[in-house]
Amino acid sequence: MPPETLPTKDEIRSRHRRSRTAMQPEALSAAAAGIAFHGLDWAGSVADSRPATFTAYLGVAFEPPTLPLISALHEAGHKVLLPVCEPDRALSWVFWDPAAEFVRSKYAPIQEPAGERHGLEALRDVAGMFLPATAVDMSGNRVGQGGGYYDKFLAAAEASGLHAPKAAVIYDSELLPAATIPVESFDRPVDAVLTPSGLVLLT
Repeated sequence: MPPETLPTKDEIRSRHRRSRTAMQPEALSAAAAGIAFHGLDWAGSVADSRPATFTAYLGVAFEPPTLPLISALHEAGHKVLLPVCEPDRALSWVFWDPAAEFVRSKYAPIQEPAGERHGLEALRDVAGMFLPATAVDMSGNRVGQGGGYYDKFLAAAEASGLHAPKAAVIYDSELLPAATIPVESFDRPVDAVLTPSGLVLLT
């Protein structure tokens, strides 16, 4: 599809957010279970079935629910780092445990874990990353939430030598045909998509 005929990221994001708000509680619960099951399976594969460290995030409102995935990773012996929004669209990271308290971010409409914050040095041995998204195409192009935090983080991670595989977490209907999401210079492709139905490897 020629670039000039592609929908904008804002259009894609808005369309999928509208669809998400129509989801019923039963569908959200089923999605949470599927994401946890398939996400834990992927984590085991990229970590060679050994305890490892992963980045994740807490899905809020009608985002794909991720707390069951986070809990499953922890119960399997993995360490989980969750993001905290900082000034200038930067992210720091907090190690999660079941007793962690969440607070409303000062900078973004998300819940963040309270605790000691770490920079990129804590991600040196990360085995994989679970990323938020509102859509991904089969080429690995991702539409995020629009805040720019992950664009900046992924660029900094790449520059620091961090090349852990990235799985974007979305609903099944949000996986789009190849090359249907516009790409900008700061975009970084994802390696896989995690949906309630399973994991799709893209690159």
